Amino acid sequence: MHPQVILHSLGYLTQAAGVTLALSLAGIVLGFLVGAAACIARLSGRRWAAALGAAYVSIFRGVPLLVQLLFIYYFLAELGFNVPALVAAVGGLALASGAYQAEILRGALNAVPRGQSEAASALGFAPVDVWRRILLPQALRISIPPLINEFILLLKASSLVSVVGIAELTRVSMNIATMTYRPLEAYVGGGLFYLAINLCLSGIGLLAERRFGKAGAI
Repeated sequence: MHPQVILHSLGYLTQAAGVTLALSLAGIVLGFLVGAAACIARLSGRRWAAALGAAYVSIFRGVPLLVQLLFIYYFLAELGFNVPALVAAVGGLALASGAYQAEILRGALNAVPRGQSEAASALGFAPVDVWRRILLPQALRISIPPLINEFILLLKASSLVSVVGIAELTRVSMNIATMTYRPLEAYVGGGLFYLAINLCLSGIGLLAERRFGKAGAI
């Protein structure tokens, strides 16, 4: 074990960790928007919308992320759509994460007692106000732990975007291992960065859960 290999590679690993975090953040945010749309479709009461939402969730949860990335990057190019590597990476992460987030949000909304929305409607609340003031705040509090867990899983899964040429943390670790002939140190360095990022995310999630938990208890 030669720790100096890790020390000499800190600059490259730090930059790659920033790329990994940025990709994951973009994927989780866009995935939330896609997942929210799919969740609304499934709960809309319209059969065709519910069927489309269910089909999206089934497909993108059932097909491995690696296959999705290769499909977006290579198959679409065969059809004449030259998708940049960065767009393919973020799009693949967002679509895959959106399917899981749709189920997280749907479960959270179903966990809110239906009697609350019925009581609000009986008191004269408009449907938009019922969602904005009653359903969504409670659903978001319920969904914080699984959403943080999904972010952590997505960050680790982002290592797969190296197949489309993105220099994220895993790809840079592989390059360092190839150049230095010290794979152990290279992958230990990359793993420590993944661990540090995920520990920070877990801490942020715990703080958010406590804060929103207190707000909901008041």
